[in-house]
Amino acid sequence: MKRDSNMDWQDSKRFVSHLDLDTFFVSVERLKNSQFMGKPLIVGGLSDRGVVAACSYETRKFGVHSAMPMKLALRLCPHAIVVRGDSESYSYYSRLVTDIIAESVPVMEKASIDEFYVDLTGVDSFFRMW
Repeated sequence: MKRDSNMDWQDSKRFVSHLDLDTFFVSVERLKNSQFMGKPLIVGGLSDRGVVAACSYETRKFGVHSAMPMKLALRLCPHAIVVRGDSESYSYYSRLVTDIIAESVPVMEKASIDEFYVDLTGVDSFFRMW
């Protein structure tokens, strides 16, 4: 994050939040195809050596998780729908989310396509929450 040279970093408490868009790839696929809504969905490689890049909550209850070999994931959840990842779509939607976050907080840092750090220090006075 960019430092404000006018702030005394020794004396101030910072409130930084980590935002991780947990099922981001699955959510994008569901935006593109509403038939995937509420169904067990896995995004990942389709070859024999493929891995799970992301999975829906409907598949997680069967023990499926990211970075798992696709063969094992499909043994655990044989009725899952598998789609190949679409990096162009994920980049597009990530830019949209980034713009929304950047407009909403004073300081943010994008850590990856679906992770952000936001500095919420002083936001309480901006929104007059307390």
